[in-house]
Amino acid sequence: MTAATAVGTVTLAEAGPWSRYGWLVSVVWLVFLIYPIVALAQSEADPLWVVVGAVATAVFAVGYVVGFVVGMRSGWLCSPRLVWRIFGVLVVCPVLTIPAIGDEVLTFLPFFVAYAGFLLARSLMWVVGAVTVVVGGTVAVFAGGVGQHVAVLIAIALAFVMTATTTTLIEAGIHDQQTELALSASRERETIARDVHDLIGHTLTVVKLKADLAARLVTAEPDRAAAEIEQVSQLAAEAIASVRRTVTGMQATTLADQLAASAAALSDAGVSMTTCGEVAAISPVQSLTAGWILREATTNILRHAGARAVRVEVGPGRVTIEDDGQGVAAPVGNGIRSMTERAAQAGARLDIEPVHPTGTRVSVTW
Repeated sequence: MTAATAVGTVTLAEAGPWSRYGWLVSVVWLVFLIYPIVALAQSEADPLWVVVGAVATAVFAVGYVVGFVVGMRSGWLCSPRLVWRIFGVLVVCPVLTIPAIGDEVLTFLPFFVAYAGFLLARSLMWVVGAVTVVVGGTVAVFAGGVGQHVAVLIAIALAFVMTATTTTLIEAGIHDQQTELALSASRERETIARDVHDLIGHTLTVVKLKADLAARLVTAEPDRAAAEIEQVSQLAAEAIASVRRTVTGMQATTLADQLAASAAALSDAGVSMTTCGEVAAISPVQSLTAGWILREATTNILRHAGARAVRVEVGPGRVTIEDDGQGVAAPVGNGIRSMTERAAQAGARLDIEPVHPTGTRVSVTW
């Protein structure tokens, strides 16, 4: 699998703010349309061709931005058919301006390098870049003005270098994020395995011992055997509860999933929950840790806080859970220690502090 293919599977949610707002890059590039616009304004061609060129330039600008919006929001380097169709329209538009501006049409070429670099597969970026350089050089030679168009040819080269560098860095960043996400998922599986071994394994071992004892006592001491069987039933119920908690942890690993799970659990207990901010403000890797900490915080609130309302705030590199309960109880329990350790493993800091007049605030910050 090539790098472009691997990264092309990144969805809008996974790529985060880049896929959401990366299309603004195209708006910045539109400043270079000033050159064909000036050429149209100074053109001595038939007014009809000037109008056609102006309309084609306007369509080019709109299509360029729309192409970036569609492409970025479809996933990094994942090009739907509409992106290709828009690319075809962008190729036609400059051609329609030739009768009005002549060889000034070369000023459109840097746009194609950027479009291909950000929206098409990596291999196509090199193809489009090479074709653009060849076309630009050929037109400049036949127009008899290589020196006159040297600035445009330099702009094409700079656009190619800048686009290749930028997209390579973005691609590497997404690849690193995917690697870290896989490592975080692996750590989650290790945690689940440890919970199963420590909690469920121990309980089932005791259940077996007590069941064997009850089997031996059922004839000689039926009352004692009945007591042992009752304890087996209680232990089995505890094991079932542990399994459910573990399965819940596997099903609600991300912050988005856990927000829904926590809201439902708190609502069942008569506690309201409000959420501020967007989950996309933190990375998918941070989301795993934040979801786990939110789950633990929700459990603590339900067990100990006696709260009536909970507020969850999500911001860049930070998630805060605040309740209006009775405050932090001493000494620190296993749940808080576990949250602190989990945050430290993720390179974050966990802060737990009282809220005036009552309540507790749990914050995880990267």
